[in-house]
Amino acid sequence: MNAGRAKQILESPNEITVHYRGNPVWIQQVDETGNTARVYTRENPDNEMTVNVTNLEEV
Repeated sequence: MNAGRAKQILESPNEITVHYRGNPVWIQQVDETGNTARVYTRENPDNEMTVNVTNLEEV
């Protein structure tokens, strides 16, 4: 995925399924300059991670 698409998903009113390393995640924030996103898993919303958007996969 690229940062532009991650931002579209973040701003979408629809729920769009995104996986990070095979696990479903929610996108919290996108940094287009750094090509990263803050994400958290649905099972553990307190565990936010900063990941490269190329590791995110739209399902």
